[in-house]
Amino acid sequence: MIKKVLGAAFALAMVLTISGCSTMHMGYTAVFKSGDLDEGAMPAYDAMFTKVAKYGDPARAMMNEYKVNKDVKNEDVADSIKALAEEYNMRVTGDIKMFTKADAKPDEVKHARIFSLCSLTIAKVFLNHSRWYGGFMPCRIMLVEYGNGDRYLITMDMTLAIHGGRPLPPDMLKMAQSVEKAMINVPKRAAVGDF
Repeated sequence: MIKKVLGAAFALAMVLTISGCSTMHMGYTAVFKSGDLDEGAMPAYDAMFTKVAKYGDPARAMMNEYKVNKDVKNEDVADSIKALAEEYNMRVTGDIKMFTKADAKPDEVKHARIFSLCSLTIAKVFLNHSRWYGGFMPCRIMLVEYGNGDRYLITMDMTLAIHGGRPLPPDMLKMAQSVEKAMINVPKRAAVGDF
């Protein structure tokens, strides 16, 4: 009898280990190893993973999107981004038209353009803190237009970059929040043609 109980317990442990090892490890890490992380880390990772589970698209889970009003022309969007960048103490470091396809199908990308923005002084501070922040630089806003005329401004959700690890020093947190504010408000306002 004891052998059967031990055998069943072992079999159950093996099934849980094989089928749920990653999930168990994530749960263990979240509960026991996240003590020195920013208090916003676990909610940020949870929100991202919830979007990944819902849409199956990790890129979508890490981005913010703003639909462009139909009465706002693409060049007005570009002019607005450039004007608003200055208002938020950012510099436009790039404006690249990726492509335009005149005969795009309704659900196909017809036009794509990337605007790069950066605060050079903040960038220097963050690179000195961790060179891996360079992977986030410069901040980008992409204008995407579909064949059906729908247009979107897409930019990175900076929550994980700010709160996903150990807490940033207070002065760096303030800098990061100013960049985050710009990367929310510039596309949000440009989408409605605000200058």
